Amino acid sequence: MPANHQPEGHPTQPAATFPSTWKATLLPARPLILPRRTYTYPAHADEVERGALELLITPRNADPFLATCALGFADPLAPSGIWPTPNPDQLCAAAGGYVYLIDTTQPTLFEQLPYRPVYSIHPAPAAGLLLFTGSRSILAYGAQGREWESPHLSDEGLTITSIHSTTLTGTAWHLATDRELPFTLNLSNGSIAVTN
Repeated sequence: MPANHQPEGHPTQPAATFPSTWKATLLPARPLILPRRTYTYPAHADEVERGALELLITPRNADPFLATCALGFADPLAPSGIWPTPNPDQLCAAAGGYVYLIDTTQPTLFEQLPYRPVYSIHPAPAAGLLLFTGSRSILAYGAQGREWESPHLSDEGLTITSIHSTTLTGTAWHLATDRELPFTLNLSNGSIAVTN
């Protein structure tokens, strides 16, 4: 679970990683009385409410709205929760590894990440990035949106071990050797800085 994941039904303040203009509450279930504004992510999902992440989001200078985020996988290892992003008006919501970036000032504007599932989410505030690991590569988002995608790092599974101001290090599993091998990425563009 993310560090800022709070028990259901409790207000969640964004972690100190990025400033934000919104507040959000994780709800234990869809409320019986809905707020005036409600949004479903993605808009045309089948059976979206089954296991969905329900959020009451209060943007700056606007009424709260309900965000229903479709569940990806009912696996406790798949991330679920909310994160601030480098864009202070944007919220990152994860529901069982399905990740949605929602513009809290215009809730119809959202992006669902192509990694399904995302395996982990890592803020890199010194680089102004929010990082998402898939099974083979890493996506980076900055204040203006998608910044880069790393090259193929793994045959099936990778782990971020540390993040510094300009680099990211991790391990990636390789089929040919049946081993996890270390890698280092340049956070400015996602290129491989060092390989062993």
